[in-house]
Amino acid sequence: MKKKLSLIVLTSAITITTLTACGNNEGTKDKAAKPAETNPSANVKTLRFATWDTGDALKIEQDIAKKFEANHPGTAVQVEAYADGFDQKLAAGFGATNPPDVMYMWDFPTYHQSLEPLGSYADGDKDLKKDDFYKGLFNYATIDNKLYGIPAGFTTRVMYYNKKMFDNAKVPYPKDGWTWDDFQGISKKLTDKANKQYGFGVRAENDTYDLQGFVWSNGGSYISDDGKTINGFMNSKATAGAIQIFGDMLKNGSAVLAGGKGQQSGEDIFKAGKIAMWESGIWPLESFKQAGIDVGTVEMPAFPGKPVKGVIAESALSIAKDSKQKDLAWEFIKYYVGSEAIKMRVTDLPVRGSVVNELKKDQDPLYKPFYTMLQRSDNSPAFLLNAKWNEINRQLSAAVEAVVQGSSAQDALDQAVKDSERYLK
Repeated sequence: MKKKLSLIVLTSAITITTLTACGNNEGTKDKAAKPAETNPSANVKTLRFATWDTGDALKIEQDIAKKFEANHPGTAVQVEAYADGFDQKLAAGFGATNPPDVMYMWDFPTYHQSLEPLGSYADGDKDLKKDDFYKGLFNYATIDNKLYGIPAGFTTRVMYYNKKMFDNAKVPYPKDGWTWDDFQGISKKLTDKANKQYGFGVRAENDTYDLQGFVWSNGGSYISDDGKTINGFMNSKATAGAIQIFGDMLKNGSAVLAGGKGQQSGEDIFKAGKIAMWESGIWPLESFKQAGIDVGTVEMPAFPGKPVKGVIAESALSIAKDSKQKDLAWEFIKYYVGSEAIKMRVTDLPVRGSVVNELKKDQDPLYKPFYTMLQRSDNSPAFLLNAKWNEINRQLSAAVEAVVQGSSAQDALDQAVKDSERYLK
C-alpha cells in the first residue's frame, strides 16, 4: 500500500534540498532559476478495494482497477485479495477503524453498521442509471430500508444436465415447467450403480441459504415474514417435505452424496460423467465447458400446483463508513458496475438489463434459465429478517446434515426449532 509522506520525512527532504543548494555556490543563479522537483507520488490518492476473489476473477478485477486509474489520473487502486480470510480481515479492519474504502459485500446484517448508506448516492446520481439494474437485486443490499450496497454481480440457481448421458440413456432433456416427480423419475433412469453412475448428486455439506429456493417452492419458509417466529415455519410440513426429497433420493439410490471431507466435489463428479444432473449457480459453467461436457441448463423443478421460487446469491460493492474518500470510492463503484467493467467480469451474470440485452444473455439457452429464475426470486432470505440468524442457522445446518445422513427431516427440523427458540427471546 502506498502511504503519504510523513511530516518528518517531508521536512527532512526540504532541509536536504536547502543544504545542497547552499553548499554549492557555482552556478547558483542558473540553478535557482529551475523549479524544485516534486515527488509525483505525494499527490496520488490510494483507494483500497477488498475482494474475496482469487485466480482469473482477481486478475479481471486488477485489470478493472487499472482502467479506472487510467480514467482518473492521480488515483491508485490497491486491490486487496482477502480470499478465504475475507470476513476475518474485513472485521479486523473495521475494528481498527482502518477498513478498505470499497469492498465486496453480501452479509449486510452483520456489517451494515460499519458501512456508508448509499441511498442518497444511488438516487442522486443520474450517471448510475439505477433503473437499468434488475430491481430485485437492491432488496438484498437493504437493511431497515437503507441501501448499503450497489449490485455488482449475481447468480440464481439452475439444474445442469449432461446431454451425452441423457442421449446414451435415451432420456429426453428436461424442460422448463418440469416437476419434482419428473426430476426424481429421470434421476432413477439415469442411475447405473454397477458403473457408479447416478442421476443426481446431493451435497454432503449443504448451505441452508441455497436450499431456500426449494423450500419456498413448496410453500415453506425457515422463518416468518416479520423475522420473529420459526416454530411452524422451519419445521412445517412444507419445509420438511422439500428437504426430505434429497434424503429419500440417497436412500433409494437414485442420487449419490457428493463432496464432504476427503471426497470429490459434485462439480468434479459431474465433469467425470458420473452424475447426470447437478444443481448450482453460474460459477461452474465455464469449467464444465472447458472439460468438454455437452452441458445444458434448465430452471428448477416445480412442486404440484405451486410456483417455482428461486434464491439469489449476490455480490455488491459497499463503502466503509470510516473511509476518508467516499466520493472517490463512489466513482470507483460506478465504474465497476458500469457497462465496460460488467462485460469484463465474465464469471458474473450482468446486473444491468441493457448489458443483458446487448449480449443477448437472456436468449442464450445456457443463460436464459438463470434470468428466468431471477424473475422467480422475490422472497426475502432468512438472514435478512433476523439479526440472530447466524445462531439459529447452526441448528438448521445440523438438521439438514442429519437428513442427508438418513434422519427424518421432520424430526430433525423439530429438534432444530427447539434448540433455536432461545435466540428469539
